[in-house]
Amino acid sequence: MKLSDFDFDLPEDLIALRPARPRDSARLLHVKDGTISDKGVLDLPTLLQPGDLLVFNDTKVIPAALVGTRPARAHGGGGDVEVEVNLHKREGEAVWRAFARPGKRLKAGDTLHFKGALTAEITAKLDGGEIALAFDRPGVALDKAIVKAGAPPLPPYIASKRAADTADLEDYQTVYAAPEKAGSVAAPTAGLHFTDRLFEALDARGVKRAWVTLHVGAGTFLPVKTEDVSEHQMHAEWYQIGEETSRLINDTRAAGGRIIAVGTTSIRTLESASDDDGTVRAEARETDIFITPGYRFKTVDALMTNFHLPKSTLFMLVSALAGFEEMRAAYAHAIADQYRFFSYGDSSLLWRKG
Repeated sequence: MKLSDFDFDLPEDLIALRPARPRDSARLLHVKDGTISDKGVLDLPTLLQPGDLLVFNDTKVIPAALVGTRPARAHGGGGDVEVEVNLHKREGEAVWRAFARPGKRLKAGDTLHFKGALTAEITAKLDGGEIALAFDRPGVALDKAIVKAGAPPLPPYIASKRAADTADLEDYQTVYAAPEKAGSVAAPTAGLHFTDRLFEALDARGVKRAWVTLHVGAGTFLPVKTEDVSEHQMHAEWYQIGEETSRLINDTRAAGGRIIAVGTTSIRTLESASDDDGTVRAEARETDIFITPGYRFKTVDALMTNFHLPKSTLFMLVSALAGFEEMRAAYAHAIADQYRFFSYGDSSLLWRKG
């Protein structure tokens, strides 16, 4: 398929710059068997059945947006340069890959200075505007320094319109994010809608829950640049599925329950760890799975997810699950009915076609 097949016009004013308050008051578009209906997130328990299983990504977002200074060079470098750095993939105890601006003013060997006396040397300039950073401290010490120096890594379509603030520290984090699972530089945004009262209603309905971990990278925001979709190189992200989760998923399927992934990160994790018969393995590794129309889903029956960007890999994923024409119709309905789009926007519950 061609990239242009996944394009659509989105009015600028439908991009949500703040989340619904309370979180669970967001709208929810329900798409099943070719039928589109308008619901709310709090209706989710009524759309599921006892014995169904929701699978969540319990990763925690780190404050990966840093602002630093590259001091003036002795020769040919001009004055001090302010540098915006967005960490996106850890590669060692003290080593991160990052995107940096202005990239043209940086070179390997430069040292960047951040808040709290945190420094990092640029060890390499990589393809796609990336740099490799070696920080001056490793492990937990580095994690603590990043928390003090960094800010929430808001997506570009929000960050271009307003600065991150203290509200985002809570808003851009799921209520169930596990402190020991810190490592994402973008939120698993479908999970932002969940609250204690919604979990209580799901429990009362007899809906079960399970947890996987996938550390979301900034690559999730990178545009597809090839018109032939099959030529796109998907970014890799690390995930983990524990023994208890794999057993619960497999037992649920054996008992006739349905598996509902909360977010595209959860569905990518589950499908990456699934055998052809739908059995989910307990494992930890990286995945660069690229799900486009024609993909045969092995484990997941439905997906709860926010609305995605035109021509994005995530719009391709939902089109693969619920049907290409069905999703074009669903998005047209959402736009006409003023649903709020992207990370802080409304949600949808999409059932697998066929």
